[in-house]
Amino acid sequence: MYNKILIVKHIENEGAGTLETFFKGRGFVPVILELAKGESFPENIKEYKAVVIMGGPMNVYEEDKYYFLKEENIFIKEILREKIPFLGICFGAQLLAKALGAKIKKAPVKEIGWYEISLTKEGKEDPFFKNISHKFNVFQWHEDMFELPKKSTLLSVSDTEVSQAFKYGENAYGFQFHIEATPQMIEGWLKNELLSRERSKIILESYKNKVEYERRAQIIYTNFLKVL
Repeated sequence: MYNKILIVKHIENEGAGTLETFFKGRGFVPVILELAKGESFPENIKEYKAVVIMGGPMNVYEEDKYYFLKEENIFIKEILREKIPFLGICFGAQLLAKALGAKIKKAPVKEIGWYEISLTKEGKEDPFFKNISHKFNVFQWHEDMFELPKKSTLLSVSDTEVSQAFKYGENAYGFQFHIEATPQMIEGWLKNELLSRERSKIILESYKNKVEYERRAQIIYTNFLKVL
């Protein structure tokens, strides 16, 4: 069955959100791989139409602490060799950059909340961002950032000059931001984080942005279908 999409999760509460819902609605079968539960990477990656790797609180270099990271690095390289459509979200984007030989380092500031990003000239022309405004708000939660891998194209940046999206080859993409997040997911992530006032502000903003954010995500997911 060649309509399966593999979704790799690193922790329980960082699932695929609106992305999983979208692909189910388009007749695809999302297969969830739960690394935190000890599940193994598939032996035959060609069974999948695409691979999406989600976020996580770990650092890409914590291979001694998280047993699956070494194998995940090999797995991503295999995906790239086979030219299977790939999307890395947040930590997933950092893992993609690492697999391509780029360094992951601390960002100038830890970003938690809603931030504006801008498409680069190349981003404006890339089919992934077709029918998307050149500046838009995204939900961020990261303290690390990736350097742009060699032979990759930078697609978007934030006001803090942190790289936000890049493309490698014809169908491998990395997004530093959480395109998939719903207000409910964000509320869960923030449960024990930040001061009460900051937390309430971000949650309120998330519900306020819900309709537009999910509409934009739907456009990007639809564009993703064109590289499958």
